[in-house]
Amino acid sequence: MTTSTLTDAQRREIRRVLTDPVFELIPLKNVMDQAAHLPAGATVSVTASPAKTLEDTLDLAAALQAEGFRVIPHLSARMTRDRAHLEALLDRLAEMGLDQAFVVGGDAEYTGEFYDAESLLSTMTAIGHDISDIGIGSYPEGHHIFDPPTAAAALHAKQPYATSMTSQMCFDGPAISDWLRMTRAEGITLPLYLGIPGVAERMKLMKIATRIGVGQSARFLAHNKSLVRTFIQPGGYSADELLEDMVDTLADETANVAGVHIYTFNQVETTERWRRDYLDLLR
Repeated sequence: MTTSTLTDAQRREIRRVLTDPVFELIPLKNVMDQAAHLPAGATVSVTASPAKTLEDTLDLAAALQAEGFRVIPHLSARMTRDRAHLEALLDRLAEMGLDQAFVVGGDAEYTGEFYDAESLLSTMTAIGHDISDIGIGSYPEGHHIFDPPTAAAALHAKQPYATSMTSQMCFDGPAISDWLRMTRAEGITLPLYLGIPGVAERMKLMKIATRIGVGQSARFLAHNKSLVRTFIQPGGYSADELLEDMVDTLADETANVAGVHIYTFNQVETTERWRRDYLDLLR
C-alpha cells in the first residue's frame, strides 16, 4: 500500500494517531537543542539511561516541563536501588506535579532491590502515589532477556497497575497486527501506543548508540534485530510504510491503538519535519 492508494477513511486513521504523538527523548547533551523543534505543548517521554541516573531523567523532565511540555519520565526498576530510593523518586514526581510515568525493567545490570517492572509497580502501589497514568512496555518481536511466553506472562502481571502499553520499535506491520490480535484474545485490554522510529541518519544513530554506552548499545541492538536489518538495507526505512501497512489495524476498535510513540533518538528536527510533511500529504 502507498499513500496514493489510501482511502479517505484510512488517511484519517493515520492522521488520528500521528497528530499528537509521544516523542521519546534521551538525556544526552543535545537534548534541549533538539527539544526546541518539538511542537508547543508536545507530550515527551524521557528515557532512563543506564549511563546516567534516574535523577538525571527527572532533572531533564523538570527542564522540559518548564518549557511547557507534557512530560512522562521513565522509572527503571534496575536503576532503582531500594524502597527508600523509590520513595524519594515518587516524592519528587509529586513535587513536580507529574501524574504520568512509564515503568520499565530497564537494561541496567541488576544490582538493587527490583529486578523487573512488576516488582517496581507493586512496590509503588504499596507505598502509595499520585500517578494516575502509568505506561508499560510490550514486545511484539520478543525481548532479548526472556522468551515470548514469559513476555506475555509479564504483560498480564503488569496490566493491573497500568493504564496503557507502548510497543518496542518494530518494522513489520503484519507481525505487530498478528501479535496485537493474539494479545487482545488473551485478555490484554490496555490501549496501545505503537512504537515507531523517528527519522535519524545512520551515522548519527550509531553515534547516539555509542554515547548511550557500549553494553547498552549491544543489548539494544540484540533487542531490536529488525532495526539492524533495516539499517543495513539500501534506502533505509520510513515510518509511513509501517503506518500504511497497519492502517486496517489502526481502524479496528478492538485493536485499541490509541496513538504512536516516536523513538526520536534525539533527532527531533528531522523527525518532526517528516511528521508534518506526511500529515500534509495525508490531507
